[in-house]
Amino acid sequence: QVQLVESGGGLVQAGGALRLSCAASGRTFSIAVMGWFRQAPGKEREFVATISSNAVNTYYTDTLKWRFTISRDNAKNTVSLHMNSLKPEDTAVYYCAASYGGGSYYTPRTEDKYDYWGQGTQVTVSS
Repeated sequence: QVQLVESGGGLVQAGGALRLSCAASGRTFSIAVMGWFRQAPGKEREFVATISSNAVNTYYTDTLKWRFTISRDNAKNTVSLHMNSLKPEDTAVYYCAASYGGGSYYTPRTEDKYDYWGQGTQVTVSS
């Protein structure tokens, strides 16, 4: 089993920034692909970003790639999502997820490829 615990969410004004973190435990973190998803009120959960286990490959949903940055620290078993120039439409619950079984450069972008999920952290962007 893998436990994922997100932190760093909160209320921020439009144009501001937040850094989300996800701490992982339970399995070898360095072989896991890590991803971030989000779910806005009344909408389905959507892919945000992913980073390969070796941190070489990252992938973002097109509309976010210029404002969001995903990173990982395999020594600390953490993955982060830096969010800049936040907009009210970024308001959502943000989930961290882990995927095992792919190669070092694997960057899955759909929910069904992820094996473990955190409980989520709320991000609210006020206008």
